[in-house]
Amino acid sequence: MPDNVALIIRFHPVGGEDVSVMSGDFDGEPEALEAIARAVDERRSLVLTRARYDRETDVNGVVINLANVVSVRVSKTDSAEAGQYL
Repeated sequence: MPDNVALIIRFHPVGGEDVSVMSGDFDGEPEALEAIARAVDERRSLVLTRARYDRETDVNGVVINLANVVSVRVSKTDSAEAGQYL
């Protein structure tokens, strides 16, 4: 993921476990948040073309259905210090 910033995007679905992906699809956090918010508003899935699921080594395309996601956190780091969901 050399071109764009590597971001950790953590999705919190209704009644399920968090899903975390590392994505190189965005130039930064504001762009990622805007794309996610737009997908939620338009009731469509989020398509990531350069993502690593749950710290896997391979980069893959990932489609995330946002219908049951209640919150999303975008960060350059993935740790407890990154803050809680709102």
